[in-house]
Amino acid sequence: MGTLEIIGGAALLIVCLAIIIVCLMQDQKSQDSMTSALTGASAESFYGKNEGRTKEAILNKVTRNFGIILFIVTLAVNIIPLFISK
Repeated sequence: MGTLEIIGGAALLIVCLAIIIVCLMQDQKSQDSMTSALTGASAESFYGKNEGRTKEAILNKVTRNFGIILFIVTLAVNIIPLFISK
């Protein structure tokens, strides 16, 4: 096992753990029910209007970015050894 494979594996583990932590930090989406319609609850709220600045929006962006990083690191770990001669 080469040093690049060890570094790549460690990077994959770190990114995977980061994705798991960020996903667990996100709130569950509540489903609209009949009680909200009967009580007059509005679908639009302060958080819906300020989507880019809320905790949920930030966590969604971070999750998406970590997913892209995971994809790139996975490709790099699998492609780079093909170009390095032993």
